[in-house]
Amino acid sequence: MKITAIRLIRLNLTLDPPFSAAWDPVPRRNFPATLVRVETDAGLVGVGSGDTMDGFEAFEDLFIGTDPLQILNQVRRIETINFHGGRYWPLEAALWDIIGQVAGLPVSVLFGGARDRLTAYASCGELKPAATRAESALAARERGFKAMKIRIARDQIDQGIAAVRATREAVGADFDIMVDLNQMWRMSGDIEAALPLARVRRVAAELQELGVLWLEEPLPQADVVGAQRIRSETGIQIAAGEMVRSMGEMSALIEADAYDIYQPDVALSVGMYRARQVAESANLRHRLFTPHTWSNGLGLLANLHVAAGVDAGPYLEFPYDPPGWTPERRDFFLTPLDINPSGELVVPSLPGLGAQIDWTAVKRYTV
Repeated sequence: MKITAIRLIRLNLTLDPPFSAAWDPVPRRNFPATLVRVETDAGLVGVGSGDTMDGFEAFEDLFIGTDPLQILNQVRRIETINFHGGRYWPLEAALWDIIGQVAGLPVSVLFGGARDRLTAYASCGELKPAATRAESALAARERGFKAMKIRIARDQIDQGIAAVRATREAVGADFDIMVDLNQMWRMSGDIEAALPLARVRRVAAELQELGVLWLEEPLPQADVVGAQRIRSETGIQIAAGEMVRSMGEMSALIEADAYDIYQPDVALSVGMYRARQVAESANLRHRLFTPHTWSNGLGLLANLHVAAGVDAGPYLEFPYDPPGWTPERRDFFLTPLDINPSGELVVPSLPGLGAQIDWTAVKRYTV
């Protein structure tokens, strides 16, 4: 089997009202997405998404005519591009979609088949007042979620802690809360200094008293010693790694025992094949793996298949922060993924990734 074409379909959904994420406070009225469609001479088609794929056209010829089933070679090709171009991991997801179709199995089975569903946590993106965030947590619990992640902006620490405190008071002790400081990576143009270690330690101590399950990305990636100190001095679990650029960097972090929970996003960080290696390495050291997801349903599906295959946990990230961010908005070009009444995200039983693309919507939103 050979790859005959790789088509990048650029999509854009107009959001009304716009969505303003905590790590990128400029309100975004337009939400872009790129659908990767890989076609083969056998008539099989694979799809992937989760990043923009900007600049990929310059490297497309490296893949045309190659065998999509030789996945390690394909991963190595994508990794070589990382030096001059982007991290084109949505392409790998599309290739796994083809491999699953050839095997007649969900991709999660090819990754180990440990589970057919994972408990999801509601991952919030926007900064909201304490009372509003507490109300959103109650609504999420009513919907079936058993946990929520709250993001705190480094220039609004007091307001963020107030939101966590109000949420804890509202939901009680039997609902897990995680907190994300988003200090390990930056959006383009963000040159402000990270919070110093002493300040982060005080924040971590307050969050630990509030029963926070884990503190995510409290410090820049280079400050491994700082992350270890926060963990040892406060007792809070540290999670990180969603945007680490290479398997070598990720392996070094695991070897240093930098964190308790490793979170590489298979669409944005190290891809699906390598994420499985991260999971196995973390597990051997009695550490956890649960991938980050903040994109659309196809990116979420790719992470779900890997996580279910390797028995990740304790939760799977589920981007959710209504009214600005709902499954319908997030997955505007496919049948939306949603949790069941028990708060679980079930792995599709179809071969491959199991995405159900709405090609009418694709045509409508293509730009």
